[in-house]
Amino acid sequence: MAPLSLAILVLLGHLMAISEANFHQHFDVTWGHHRAQIKDGGQLLTLSLEKDSGAGFQSKSQYLFGRIDMQIKLVAGNSAGTVTTFYVSPQLSSQGPNHDEIDFEFLGNSSGDPYTLHTNVFSQGKGNREQQFHLWFDPTTAFHTYTILWNSQRIIFLVDNIPIRVFSNLESMGVPFPNKQPMSIHSSLWNADDWATQGGRVKADWTKAPFVASYKNFKAEACIWNPSSASSACSPGAWQTQGLDAAGRNRIRWVQSKYLIYNYCTDRKRFPQGVPVECKQSRFL
Repeated sequence: MAPLSLAILVLLGHLMAISEANFHQHFDVTWGHHRAQIKDGGQLLTLSLEKDSGAGFQSKSQYLFGRIDMQIKLVAGNSAGTVTTFYVSPQLSSQGPNHDEIDFEFLGNSSGDPYTLHTNVFSQGKGNREQQFHLWFDPTTAFHTYTILWNSQRIIFLVDNIPIRVFSNLESMGVPFPNKQPMSIHSSLWNADDWATQGGRVKADWTKAPFVASYKNFKAEACIWNPSSASSACSPGAWQTQGLDAAGRNRIRWVQSKYLIYNYCTDRKRFPQGVPVECKQSRFL
């Protein structure tokens, strides 16, 4: 076989490996019944929200560290009162008061107003580490990639491979870090019009229902947890030690200077006795 033909086959095989993540194979619908639909032979998943309920799904596998990518197209039009989530947390059946969680939440808004991207990190049940952003694009007109990169040193939130937030492992300084509990991948679409849009002042317009969010191209480079042996098998890759290089630091500074709209670390009213320990360290470790 000619070298060029062999190279093409290798490339095609690599592309097939990337695109073979099938929602039937990797996820279970956890609530919402017909409001969660897997389509196109498993390549597309949609969640819909009606006045009576929304829907959600959860990965079949659990992970202890990994890079998790999901392409999402958010509810279009007047999405006020809706919340679309993408996060990692223990399985729904095993969540407790000391659970860990790494969150993307997309808070809908009135037509023409931007979505609020809400991020948070819980470790040993302690959260209250919110950072919120507006996006530099309309997340309802096309799919965009949202990534949770979680290794033993840090958590990086990325949007279209642009870092927007880093939460570093500062256990040596007494800051809990999520590194002991295997976690599943979750997503949901639900009614939160009591708080999501302008503090609950703007309610969902149910004449626009059903509201629909769409998902595709899930990919996980991760350590898959084996509960029977209480151990994990890891896929190799740069994600295991990945931090921010100079270009990444420049990008995150750009995002945080232009699109960060709330940072718990600067909320002096909330922390009159002083901000949490992690806020005093470099944001981009």
